[in-house]
Amino acid sequence: MGRLVSVCSARSMTLARSVTVDGRALPVTLRRNARSCRLSLRIDPSGERLVVVAPPHVSERLILDFVQDKEEWVARQLASQPQPVPFADGVIFPLLGEPQRIVHRPDARRGVWAEDGAVHVSGQVEHLPRRLTDWLKARAREEIGTRVQTHAATLGVRPGRITLRDTRTRWGSCSHKGDLSFSWRLVLAPVNIVNYVAAHEVAHLSVFDHSPKFWAVVARLVEDHEQAQSWLKQKGSGLHRYG
Repeated sequence: MGRLVSVCSARSMTLARSVTVDGRALPVTLRRNARSCRLSLRIDPSGERLVVVAPPHVSERLILDFVQDKEEWVARQLASQPQPVPFADGVIFPLLGEPQRIVHRPDARRGVWAEDGAVHVSGQVEHLPRRLTDWLKARAREEIGTRVQTHAATLGVRPGRITLRDTRTRWGSCSHKGDLSFSWRLVLAPVNIVNYVAAHEVAHLSVFDHSPKFWAVVARLVEDHEQAQSWLKQKGSGLHRYG
């Protein structure tokens, strides 16, 4: 597997490690979790980092052995990951869960627009990825914002600022001030997934934890939240393939 180099972060108290798998260098982050009963290893959704979660009492030596024993598993997981799908002419990608073909229209003057199962992008070809990404972010803001306002009205709460990011570890978040943040890649997911994540974060404006009371609020807003959670767990990482 290669040599692991340990670097301790004084602020976060985590151990950052560098490991090589099949000639590919991957940083590995160690996170201590008092509620964890065993060692666990996962691959970051980006496919570019490994994360080990360990109980506080487990020694660094045991953690090192654990990671080394998982070399073949890591290699298999990396090999099975879907390949990146760049935004380019002729490529098919999902928009609200529906397949769309990218059509480059260099002579058009309409910017970016969706029509008959295709997303048309005007301008020079080198600007296509950026223009399409900007259009998707704007569409995400519209789709998410509409649902946030609908759910907020149902609960009688007032959301703060809504921001979009390209986060890889969470699809949405709610601050103590009531500001909401979402991954713009949700616009690639089916409509019910977008609706669930919007409802989840709005529910935090009423209940700030994940207690049974919170989930009761979520269930009031959406009927299929367990199905949406399952979809995100199984297929959510695939949304990071695009672009």
